[in-house]
Amino acid sequence: MSNTTGQPLLFTPLTLRGVTAANRIVISPMCQYSANGGLPNQWHQQHISGLAAGGAGVVIMEASAVQDRGRITHGDLGIWSDAHGEALAPLAQIIRDSGSVPAIQLAHAGRKASMQRPWHGNGPLDQTDAARGELPWDIVAPSEVPTGDEFMVPHAMTVAQIDELVDDFAAATIRAHKAGFDLIEIHGGHGYLIHSFYSPLSNLRDDEYGGSRENRMRLPIRVAAAIRANWPDDKPLFFRVSGVDGAEGGWEVEDSVALAKELKKVGVDVIDCSSGGIAAATSPVARGLPRGPGFQVYIAEQVRREADIATQAVGLITDADQAEKILQDGDADLISIAREALYNPYWPRHAAQQLGADDAFSEWPHQYGWWLERRAIARAKIAK
Repeated sequence: MSNTTGQPLLFTPLTLRGVTAANRIVISPMCQYSANGGLPNQWHQQHISGLAAGGAGVVIMEASAVQDRGRITHGDLGIWSDAHGEALAPLAQIIRDSGSVPAIQLAHAGRKASMQRPWHGNGPLDQTDAARGELPWDIVAPSEVPTGDEFMVPHAMTVAQIDELVDDFAAATIRAHKAGFDLIEIHGGHGYLIHSFYSPLSNLRDDEYGGSRENRMRLPIRVAAAIRANWPDDKPLFFRVSGVDGAEGGWEVEDSVALAKELKKVGVDVIDCSSGGIAAATSPVARGLPRGPGFQVYIAEQVRREADIATQAVGLITDADQAEKILQDGDADLISIAREALYNPYWPRHAAQQLGADDAFSEWPHQYGWWLERRAIARAKIAK
């Protein structure tokens, strides 16, 4: 990847199908665990408004469950009914009005569903949660293998239930389009339902959805194909993969390359390269993945190079120079910012200044940029 315009690659527009992002920064979906019956509320409006004002090329709404039982917690967003799709439409419009591409992540938590909200313990629902009116529900997975010893045992999905799931992803896709989203990301990582199908650690089936890698990849490929068939051809489709399980006998980068090649055939445009999450432990260190700046970038690089598909890098990317180098080195096409955007929603705008792409605050909202430019001029005079 090269750039002859003098503009940092991080702030070079990128066109995917018929959608153009103003820059290569993507705000990653981050669950807020604050919905009511899967519906967004005032908090989601505040949260999305702040992120959208920050200047990223793409803003992805948090994981939205395609089935009621596919929520991680009682506070997760959903898109399993038309009412949910209609409630998400104003959030898509907020993102669009701010100049970013409105996107949504479609998800199903699988065996990691029916959990506590993080600030209530982040474990299985218990009596304390029941006292708040948050009761557990039946969960599903490829096999009757729990996330950990203390977690609920899921029901192994029947083929009929798998078919229903694929149909529900397709229906959610239609709702996402009607709501005004221009990009969909499939959540296929972090130990949730789709990941649990392709990982050999959680899929012990002996039918056409288990056993060989080809069989274990069948569900993610079916889901991607169903979404692509119901998603306008000029709108891009992303897939978040856990590039490695980080556990002995688990999914490896070479497997992710193979999956990416098949996903590309059915119309996936970008592989969003994360890792881990298949076991109960949530810490990357506990998963055997040493945590450091850009610790998952190597996955994006290998998938990009070997599968010949665009990738998105994610994981402790917090500095503009670091993000620019990833792009300049050809390791990825997009940079995903998550928790850093919670700490600093205006990270993209600050990154543009750090890289010399917007010294005069011209890309900021006029209501802010007018004042900030004059403050900068005054400071420069004082410094002289």
